[in-house]
Amino acid sequence: MAAVDIDVPVDTESNFCNPDDLEREAEGFKEQGNAFYSKKDYSEAFNYYTKAIDASPRNASYYGNRAATLMMLFRFREALEDSQQAVRLDDLFMKGHLREGKCHLILGNAMAASRCFQKVLELEPSNRDAQQEFKNATTLLEFERMAEFGFEKRDFRKVVYCMDRALALASACHRFKILKAECLALLGRYPEAQSVASDILRMDSTNADALYVRGLCLYYEDCIDKAVQFFVQALRMAPDHEKARLACRNAKALKAKKEEGNLAFKMNNYEAAYRLYTEALAIDPNNIKTNAKLYCNRATAGTKLKRLNQAIDDCSSAIKLDETYIKAYLRRAKCYMDTELYEEGVRDYEKVYQTEKTTEHKHLLKAAQLELKKSKRKDYYKVLGVGKNATDDEIKKAYRKRALMHHPDRHSAATTEVQKEEEKKFKEVGEAFTVLSDPKKKVRYDNGHDLEEECGGFDGGDFDANNIFRAFFGGHGGGGFPFESQNSDAGPGNFFFQFG
Repeated sequence: MAAVDIDVPVDTESNFCNPDDLEREAEGFKEQGNAFYSKKDYSEAFNYYTKAIDASPRNASYYGNRAATLMMLFRFREALEDSQQAVRLDDLFMKGHLREGKCHLILGNAMAASRCFQKVLELEPSNRDAQQEFKNATTLLEFERMAEFGFEKRDFRKVVYCMDRALALASACHRFKILKAECLALLGRYPEAQSVASDILRMDSTNADALYVRGLCLYYEDCIDKAVQFFVQALRMAPDHEKARLACRNAKALKAKKEEGNLAFKMNNYEAAYRLYTEALAIDPNNIKTNAKLYCNRATAGTKLKRLNQAIDDCSSAIKLDETYIKAYLRRAKCYMDTELYEEGVRDYEKVYQTEKTTEHKHLLKAAQLELKKSKRKDYYKVLGVGKNATDDEIKKAYRKRALMHHPDRHSAATTEVQKEEEKKFKEVGEAFTVLSDPKKKVRYDNGHDLEEECGGFDGGDFDANNIFRAFFGGHGGGGFPFESQNSDAGPGNFFFQFG
């Protein structure tokens, strides 16, 4: 029987697995990768180095080349894995150790980086690249140490300074970025802190530290409900995240206590509101914006309780925390006006009007300026000891009492100094009565006019306090003190009628 030719299938897999062929193919891929690397086409270079590794997975240089490419693509963690695989395959592969050290350094692991550079220097003591990188690793360790000390001392500016310099050496270190962002938040630089945290979250949406910092910024900006959501999310990603747990607890406690205070205030329970705002202020001294509002709220409760000086202090505390807090300036200005500290009140209203030029603020400023102007004149209401809403009868009664009290005849036996002082007061009482008992003059006085200045003073010939006194008491003359007792035995106490 004749032999029959049979189509035998070619064992392509056996041919493909030929070691020499694979090495040649791998070398070809490597050369192509090198060409793309030279052109700075790192994505294509990565693809060809990967093909070379697939063809020859035991070649350290292929991993080293791909690690270099990954570093150019800013994929440092993957580059670290490739460089570590390279030195596992060849412990004498100096470039592999050097690249591993650089990856560790840029990722912020200075100790591991130092070990790698020391290995390179053991292989080649004169390697300048390794020498310089070893110095960089030492510098990085020092900045870390300084930052840790600064954070303990709550010197957050120092920490930011150290982290900026550390990130110049370790630009891919999320840990340094998070620490910087946290300190920026604690310094009140919320947009910068949020920007850093958001950059990390774009690369890793599950990063618990970045979620915590985002929540912290919202918390310090008094967006407490949104902040709690981020803290809860951070704890979901990392249940043992102690900072997120503490911040979440503080946020919930602060919100609850503030709302309790607001409710008590609405129910006119001002003592309870004052106490609750005080308790809320003790929860977290670092929460500047919320605490500013709490101080202002407590000031409002304080005014209701007639604690005006404490209210002024609370408004000042609020302004110290937030210099842009208009409501605190307005409340303090009102307290200043109510305590007759008119210059301080005008200053606060001027600050408000410069910031927000509204009609209402302009009106408040004008009114305060008028009160200040009034305060610089003689206060005739005070001279008579009556309120600004005193009736005609009350003004007359007050004049009668004060005029009798300060009449010169009553103090004829006193020292010269006392006589002069009482005479001055007697004259002022007459001035006050002259103005406040005349409806037209009173209106002008109440509107802020300085009648003494307009009339050229009350020292002229047209004004005589004794004439006013005599006219008021029915024209007693002779210069003697009116209502003097005819009883020769009368003592000084009988010189006056006793008015009810």
